Amino acid sequence: MTTTENRAAGLTPAATPAPSPPNGTTVTTLVSGIIDDAQTLFRQQIQMLKAEVREDFKRSKQAAEFGALGIVLLTVGMLGLVSALAFFLHEYYQFSMWASWGITGLLFTLLGGAAAAASYLLLERFNPLPDKTFNALQENLTWKTAPQS
Repeated sequence: MTTTENRAAGLTPAATPAPSPPNGTTVTTLVSGIIDDAQTLFRQQIQMLKAEVREDFKRSKQAAEFGALGIVLLTVGMLGLVSALAFFLHEYYQFSMWASWGITGLLFTLLGGAAAAASYLLLERFNPLPDKTFNALQENLTWKTAPQS
């Protein structure tokens, strides 16, 4: 008899046994494999996070070294220019020495304020967190917790 004839006759087919896992593996083995894979993925995420933090720290350290050297050299150069500007105003425009230094000081105070504001804006946009690792981790967690359809 075929399945259609069995249904017409009111006979219900015998329940087919659930398919066994391939190669004789058990559910426990499959679950333990999934857990092992999840642990491996987590370890890889941690290693990626460490590598990204190390790389960011190395770049930051190198930038700080060049920045510090640049600040020292700029300071020496600017002190010479400030003195030259004050003496130039005194000699060329016949300002008194205190007025020449006042004008020079005001000019460099304004320039320093503009540079500080620009620095603040740049630091506001800087994100020291390792974005690549966190994005990958978030993607993995979303995949793991998303309902399967």
